[in-house]
Amino acid sequence: MIQFKNLTLARGAKILVQGASFQLHPGHKVGLTGANGAGKSSIFAMLRGELHAESGDLDIPPHWVIAHVAQETPALNDAAVEFVLDGDVELRSIEQALAALENAPEAAGSGERIAELHMRLSEVEGYSAKARAAELLSGLGFTSADLTRPVSDFSGGWRVRLNLARALMCRSDLLLLDEPTNHLDLDAVIWLESWLKEYRGTLMLISHDRDFLDVVINHIAHIEQQKLTLYRGGYSDFERQRAEKLAQQQSLYERQQRDVAHLNKYIDRFRAQATKARQAQSRIKALERMELISAAHVDSPFGFSFRASISAPDPLLVLDDVDAGYNQLAVLKHIALTMRPGERLGLLGRNGAGKSTLVKLLAAELQPLNGKRVEGKDLNIGYFAQHQLEQLRLDESPLQHMLRLDPQTREQEHRNYLGGFDFRGDMVTSPCAPFSGGEKSRLALALLIWTRPNLLLLDEPTNHLDLEMRHALTLALQEYEGGVVLVSHDRALLRASCDKFVLVADGKVEAFDGDLEDYRDWLTQQRLKEKNVDLVAEVESDKSSNKQDRAQNKADRQARQAERRPLLKESEQIEASMAKWQAEKTELDSRMAKPEIYSAENKNALQDILKRQAELTKQIDQAEERWLEIHEILEAIPAIA
Repeated sequence: MIQFKNLTLARGAKILVQGASFQLHPGHKVGLTGANGAGKSSIFAMLRGELHAESGDLDIPPHWVIAHVAQETPALNDAAVEFVLDGDVELRSIEQALAALENAPEAAGSGERIAELHMRLSEVEGYSAKARAAELLSGLGFTSADLTRPVSDFSGGWRVRLNLARALMCRSDLLLLDEPTNHLDLDAVIWLESWLKEYRGTLMLISHDRDFLDVVINHIAHIEQQKLTLYRGGYSDFERQRAEKLAQQQSLYERQQRDVAHLNKYIDRFRAQATKARQAQSRIKALERMELISAAHVDSPFGFSFRASISAPDPLLVLDDVDAGYNQLAVLKHIALTMRPGERLGLLGRNGAGKSTLVKLLAAELQPLNGKRVEGKDLNIGYFAQHQLEQLRLDESPLQHMLRLDPQTREQEHRNYLGGFDFRGDMVTSPCAPFSGGEKSRLALALLIWTRPNLLLLDEPTNHLDLEMRHALTLALQEYEGGVVLVSHDRALLRASCDKFVLVADGKVEAFDGDLEDYRDWLTQQRLKEKNVDLVAEVESDKSSNKQDRAQNKADRQARQAERRPLLKESEQIEASMAKWQAEKTELDSRMAKPEIYSAENKNALQDILKRQAELTKQIDQAEERWLEIHEILEAIPAIA
């Protein structure tokens, strides 16, 4: 087991944790929570042996294997499946030892050692290792064709998934996962939580996804005011315990009662409008549960609301028999969708099905291939997607961004508004270049909300946001009276914010009659169907001996090859450019990390670096967007057998 014995941990002069004492037993699954900067990542570094306690002891059994997700992935030529297999270090060492002995001239005299190695290979399930690695990759969204692609072929987000698969491949005693769902879509999140529930070792997890935490973990280790306290139960149990503690503080209690009364008012209004549809009832339950959640977050540093729209046409936006895609190849066909004020749609669908394509179509970033996209008069779209973070001016502060957006409003009013997003003190006037991903997301949301949109398009808005900010966003969305289209892997946000769900699958956009539990069942059925289809296809392929069929198949393959070839070539060119730009950006980032660059005499050099960083970020972002478009098109072209 792991023992914390009166442990104190510091970073420089700052004490992060003081006097922590508790035990983690094998099989414990622990969610590590606390405010940004409280010390969660430092505790992970200490468990990995990269940091040491100021005082006290941390005891970890010396024979334990510790697995974690690497932050960087080199552009290797290794096949994806081989890269994942490298996560099992003992397996690789056995394979290497066997290869050396079996190929040696004196192999005949090493029979006993070879037999021992084969026995150990069997014990570590080495003969099924490649199948297990393929299953991990499949669960995380990779196709069978991806297994043999070199690691260098994959973009940044997909390399993060490769690193995660490699960590899961390791037969570890302690698994450390820091925000593992950040780069996953909903079906991969659901698969991962099922895998982690079956994991037999000790798990420590940093996550801002409350549903994910509730399903996976059985303890919470919470950092607050330099105290690291272990709570028994899931995240919801922890929230209840913390709410009771905070409610005893009168000033916070009064604020809590105001929030709960406000939320109850909204629940009553929604209940009166709701149909008996299961998803509507599910949303009512989610909102009722938020009373308890609100109580646990009354001391949150975030508090904001959407500004009322100046006007709202009805309908806001109509898609009439629209086809959408890229380079005249439709990814989605015959879309019929009408958005009205107050409607809240959650988009469901597997990775690559076209959810982001639909959102781009709604945002007018993509024009219809066929059909009509009709905007209501005075439509004002607020579109949030991760690539929009790169449009922030890195050398400007949050206050400068607000003044640029609305120079007529008084500076103090902008400061007050930014305070609701926890931009306070010096942070309001500091350049946003060194901001974390979460801080940039908060700033982008603040800028979007200020524009008074009457239609919100939110594509994974919670990436990099902590639990407190996610809760504040959920509360703000309850007040918002415009239309909402939401893509998110955060099921708590989907449940509390969406009245209807739309399924994007098989090139279609259709209403989904069910809630998120029904969607989980749908995903399971899809995976079973795919396995059955693959099995039937194998059998049929073995039976097929008709020459005419073979000739037709050959013609089809040649046609698909001709269609795919220019796309694959463009994809390779993009990947080569991205690798070069990433290398240059990494070098600039290292220069930015040196204190001397911020001196007065280096002011011009700093400005040049910031400018080049922004250019590279934009180039990389545009390249990744095009790469994704290409691969959506490639997925729409039937695979070449």
